[in-house]
Amino acid sequence: MMLVVDEDKIQAQRRESDENATRQRAAILGVQYMDLRPLENSMPLVPGALEIQQMYQGRIVPLTAGSEDRSWQFGITTQTPQSLVRSMEQEYNQSGRAIQFVMISGSAFKMLMRRYDPPKEVVYDDIKIAKAGDSDTIGQVSETLSTVSSDKVFDFLLDQADKLGASDIHIESQRDGIRIRMRVDGALHPVAKLDTDKYRVIMGALGSRANISTAAKEPQSGHMQVDINRDGNMHTLNLRVETVPTMYGQDAVLRLFNFDESLLSLDRLDIPQKERSVIDEIISHPRGMVLMVGPTGSGKSTTLYSMLNALNTTDKKILTLEDPIEYGLEGITQIPIDTSEGASFGDALRSVLRLDPDIVMVGEIRDQDTAKTAIQASITGHLVLSSFHANSSSAAFSRMIDLVGQNPIFSTAIRLVIAQRLVRRLDDATKKEVEPDETTKNWVREVLEDLPEDAKKPNLDDFKLYEPVPSDDNPFGYTGRIVLMEQLVVNEEVQKFLRGDVADVHAEVIEETAKKNGMVTLLQTGVLAALRGETTLDEVNRVI
Repeated sequence: MMLVVDEDKIQAQRRESDENATRQRAAILGVQYMDLRPLENSMPLVPGALEIQQMYQGRIVPLTAGSEDRSWQFGITTQTPQSLVRSMEQEYNQSGRAIQFVMISGSAFKMLMRRYDPPKEVVYDDIKIAKAGDSDTIGQVSETLSTVSSDKVFDFLLDQADKLGASDIHIESQRDGIRIRMRVDGALHPVAKLDTDKYRVIMGALGSRANISTAAKEPQSGHMQVDINRDGNMHTLNLRVETVPTMYGQDAVLRLFNFDESLLSLDRLDIPQKERSVIDEIISHPRGMVLMVGPTGSGKSTTLYSMLNALNTTDKKILTLEDPIEYGLEGITQIPIDTSEGASFGDALRSVLRLDPDIVMVGEIRDQDTAKTAIQASITGHLVLSSFHANSSSAAFSRMIDLVGQNPIFSTAIRLVIAQRLVRRLDDATKKEVEPDETTKNWVREVLEDLPEDAKKPNLDDFKLYEPVPSDDNPFGYTGRIVLMEQLVVNEEVQKFLRGDVADVHAEVIEETAKKNGMVTLLQTGVLAALRGETTLDEVNRVI
């Protein structure tokens, strides 16, 4: 049996109880009682009769203004001081005005005060990202956060992170306070330092909404959603929450995922035409495996989801196995796998293959069993997409061989390995052209020396680089991020490593073979982007 709670009915019962108690108290004091429920939302206000502060202090409110045929009427409560009533009677009588007091309930007083003193919408200053060593900005943001009311501070923090385009919020306990940092465009920036009172409020809200304990002695994972209203447009923000106990308290990291399915499109990732053509051609086949590799925060999930969206048609059955599910996609069956409770991707994959899917996405290949099961699925008529932790495509291919072994049957399974990074994009409106020194020029020439013949090679005798110029809109001179991709297309030459035709399966040997067959490395892709003025060499080296 389900118990349905009628909130309006409960509120009406509480109000009735308050009115009855006030009626009894008025009878004892010999004061006329008035039930304002039929009038409190429509009766005309009497501005100027009393100051707002006087009303709050005296728990008194004007009801009607005096005229020739009636007296001034004031509502008092059981908390109104009798000394105030007597002094007002004396004042009005001396000035020849008639005055009357009636007793109203505390609920009626609160309702009327909301009309006399409507709550003001507080607009707080937007959070700004501090530059290195900029303690003034951190101080200003800290002050703003300290003034935000306790019931709004957590939502304010989430709203501001979304407004800044942050991918993570880090809440870190330190000896002398709490540090808030946000990751924007892949770089972590200090935002504020808070006292422990605000920290408890934020962690309390986080605990209740992400269903985690703020007193736990072990790491926890949680999930929550929040609706963000941005200039009248609503969107849903997915948050993955990780907490861990530290020396000074519990630290939390909130990963933000903008729940906007329209953004999960290959067209919106600005993938260069050559790389995009390779992806389109390979995922159009009904079988095979595509691996995305890279560290956390390199955009692997976004690219995989964008591939799924491109493949999501009514004639295909698509299943995903995820830990956890980061985006909900219409028309795709998504299955959460809780590996912390002993479940494995390998076991789940064997089960879902019985459901006759055309395309399967495995959130991550972590072990030999999952790797072998995924490869077997890819050679028996399924397109399998997955992610893998490795620094480069050749390193991922080498590690996959270590997991599944050299096997001629597996040689045609893996069709494409993509290593991906995200680097900050220079602000075109402010970036500045600079002349590189001779050492930098020689390094660039060395990196690009063995570019494949079909790659568009820039003029390495005379080239310029660019550097960021900060502005009010972009304090670091960057705006957004761009994708850098290294694509290892598994052709006949690369298949030899899986078949066992080549004994040495080290990543370096695989990379050299792939480069001879036209692969552009991550570093080369980044340097070419820097020469085009899209990013900087410093940014490329930071990420790669």
